Amino acid sequence: MRARDLMAGEAGFPAVRLDDDALDVTRRLAELHLPGLIVVDDENRPLTILPGSQVLRFLIPRYVQDDPALARVIDESHADRLRANLEGRRVADLLPAEKLPLPLADADDTALEIAALMARTRSPLVAVVEDGRLLGVVTSTGLLERLLAG
Repeated sequence: MRARDLMAGEAGFPAVRLDDDALDVTRRLAELHLPGLIVVDDENRPLTILPGSQVLRFLIPRYVQDDPALARVIDESHADRLRANLEGRRVADLLPAEKLPLPLADADDTALEIAALMARTRSPLVAVVEDGRLLGVVTSTGLLERLLAG
């Protein structure tokens, strides 16, 4: 099985751009139950990955990240206001200062090559490219499902 056969979603995996609205992108991430999104440039060339965990790092105040006991004492109404941190922000604002490496696979790479790439990079997503442009994405859950279906 090749990467082109393993790509997630029939309509293609959603990609985002640096200027996309952060709140809209986060809603899409949550609604589609995705582990992350691929960030592309205007010519649909993959730039980096925006993992859901990075969005959480942006949403959760640093003092709560540093002291998890505080998470227990913050009431739910305060937690509901965390989304305000995303209002007026762009995808570029959510990305870490150090760009995350984006695992890239050729459309003809095998399932085992992709699995090895995911394991090596610890990424839940691999961007499948052809001629430098994003064709689609292989997710770790989709790949595991295919590998275990045997």
